[in-house]
Amino acid sequence: MNFNLMDPKLIALAVVVVLIIVVGVALYMRKRKNTTAGLRNRFGPEYDRAVKQHGSERKAEAKLTDRETRVEMLKIRDLDPAERERYLAQWQTVQSRFVDYPKGAVTEADELVCSLMQTRGYPVADFDQRAADISVDHPRVVENYRSAHAVALQLGKGEASTEDLRTAMIHYRSLFDELAQVQIPGDKKVA
Repeated sequence: MNFNLMDPKLIALAVVVVLIIVVGVALYMRKRKNTTAGLRNRFGPEYDRAVKQHGSERKAEAKLTDRETRVEMLKIRDLDPAERERYLAQWQTVQSRFVDYPKGAVTEADELVCSLMQTRGYPVADFDQRAADISVDHPRVVENYRSAHAVALQLGKGEASTEDLRTAMIHYRSLFDELAQVQIPGDKKVA
């Protein structure tokens, strides 16, 4: 078989192969860009935190996608009206104790938020996993939760100031409000 490099059929085949490669790369880049934009929009500040934690967008996006998949498999549910009222009343009690007993109130707030998560269907054994799971449906308040939990841990060591405790209560409240909120059927809450 004799190949002539100037053969028009061979040149046409090479052009087609190059075009297919260029179009494939362009489609791949567009898909990556859309994936990045979608995850950045969905997770907000949590996206940037994941990139920083994992060292690259690609690794962070894989982790965030894994979180979404994990949470989709959980049986997360809304509170029924009686549960919601009970939790709201408990929150009011915890919040009212803050003035006279701030340390105890922060500890109770941490426990109440954990109980609310568990009732909704979130696993609560490991804090880091809890925060990761919460970040899927409530990405804009998860950092508040991390911050409040850090204060609760400082509290155990006697290292939290009254201002730290006040800030922790505000942060717990932001997550509590989101978790206790009524969801519209078929409408995924984007924080």
